[in-house]
Amino acid sequence: MTDQNKNIFYVLMFLAMAGWGASWVSAKVLSAYINEYEMIFFRNTFTIITLLPILLYMKKSFYINLKSFILVLLASLVMIAYMKCYFLGTKLGTASLGGALVTTMIPINTFLIMALFYGRKIEKKDIFALILGGTGVLTMLNIWSFSLEQIFSQENIYFVLASVLWPILTITSSKATKISPMVFTLYMYVVTTILVMLFFVDIPNMNYKAFDWVFWLNILSISVISTTFATTIYFVGIEKLGTNEVSSFIFLVPLFAIILSVIFLKEHISLSIIIGTLLTLIAVKILNNIRIFTKKKQTYLT
Repeated sequence: MTDQNKNIFYVLMFLAMAGWGASWVSAKVLSAYINEYEMIFFRNTFTIITLLPILLYMKKSFYINLKSFILVLLASLVMIAYMKCYFLGTKLGTASLGGALVTTMIPINTFLIMALFYGRKIEKKDIFALILGGTGVLTMLNIWSFSLEQIFSQENIYFVLASVLWPILTITSSKATKISPMVFTLYMYVVTTILVMLFFVDIPNMNYKAFDWVFWLNILSISVISTTFATTIYFVGIEKLGTNEVSSFIFLVPLFAIILSVIFLKEHISLSIIIGTLLTLIAVKILNNIRIFTKKKQTYLT
């Protein structure tokens, strides 16, 4: 990839991370209109409609074997649980806390799960990072207030559960080795949509009259921008730039979630959220050996 193409792709990655951060804001807005299962239905429907043409253009194979299909079913169930926690946490709490807490805890929890169940080696630097990350998480949860009611509030519990469910979803999806990750994701969205339609959503009796332009704008944002666009750019970025380089952009997600929550939701950002986010981001960097700056010819590229 040429330097010019890289710079263009860096801009696209920047926008993709902004899209992921914006999803927390959209979820908060949508919580005034629909429940968690209806949100899953609308989000997935528009994602499928917009993701399918992209996969056809990229000439991805849609073949799926029995093992991958079983993993799709399992991943779909975990996805429903994750989306429920993600939505209810944001509804009861704030988009800024959810976007900061969940997105920074996910890589930490992924590391812990891989270490506990898959024998990933823990080095001294990892122990330091886990302690630092734990301190950051506890700070975001406002544990220093010593108020059990605040620490174990419903929204905090939902956010913590979401941060555990997403690594489980990621690990489950990674077991499907004979299918494109993007195609696997499409099938997961299809199965998830079918499940919520069958068991949780009464499509004909939804209050469609209450769905104004704000509702549809946020539905399109959370599906087309935050899911189809951002996910596509992320997967293509891994192919073009490599996992390490793409991983460095993940640091932007909680920052965008916080900034956009202040701009569009007028949320107050406490000092504990800012300090906790910074501590956990440093921990994630150490755990995953992420390089924020790449040295080349005595210049730094971000």
